Amino acid sequence: MTLSKRQVELCESSNWDFSNLKALFLNCTLKRSPELSHTQGLIDISRAIMEKNGISVEVVRPVDYNIAYGVWPDMTTQGWAEDDWPDIFEKVKAAHILVLTSAIWLGEKTSVCTKTIERLYANSHLLNEHGQYAYYGRVGGCLITGNEDGAKHCAMNILYSLQHLGYVIPPQADAGWLGEAGPGPSYLDSGSGGPENDFTNRNTTFMTWNLMHVARMLADSGGFPVHGNQRSLWDAGCRFDHPNPLYR
Repeated sequence: MTLSKRQVELCESSNWDFSNLKALFLNCTLKRSPELSHTQGLIDISRAIMEKNGISVEVVRPVDYNIAYGVWPDMTTQGWAEDDWPDIFEKVKAAHILVLTSAIWLGEKTSVCTKTIERLYANSHLLNEHGQYAYYGRVGGCLITGNEDGAKHCAMNILYSLQHLGYVIPPQADAGWLGEAGPGPSYLDSGSGGPENDFTNRNTTFMTWNLMHVARMLADSGGFPVHGNQRSLWDAGCRFDHPNPLYR
């Protein structure tokens, strides 16, 4: 993806070091690789900005994998013959930045995106080294493409889900592109105007930098502050600033 002159200038004038950060894009398209994904076209802008700033980036299409339905970390323990989610979760755990992306169908995010969020939820009870929930200290965002209304609705649902699971959501952590309602060119189609759209390019750029800034701050501070949010201590009876029932 070729960045615009303005996007390149922002990268080259940056004084921040993001080089030890990792980002994962989960492209929840319905199209299996190598079929053209218009959502991938929007991912490529954000990815190029991150990589130009030294961030290690990986893009995964969940539809390419055999991901079981359910809300257990490994559904083979629940009778499913195969489940690739545990391998994808290892990539999720390694990423400081997670971006969920989706097309719009009938005004909603894709079924693949819904399943992906359900499987993220399946791991949300796990704890990190501080006794907090597993996704604490990570940041999340989303990108949406489509030929119908619903970008903000999809972003609202995705970003709510990510913060509920424990992700930190930076300011303006979403961006999208919508073509003319109904049949017509999609984002990467000739004449769509998508790749040149200033509104989409601006929001995608702002989202990317905000994700990088918050990820940098969290990494430098050792994660999300620890007090009042440790499941391990709560289960042990600690009530933080409230009287501890074990020590009356």
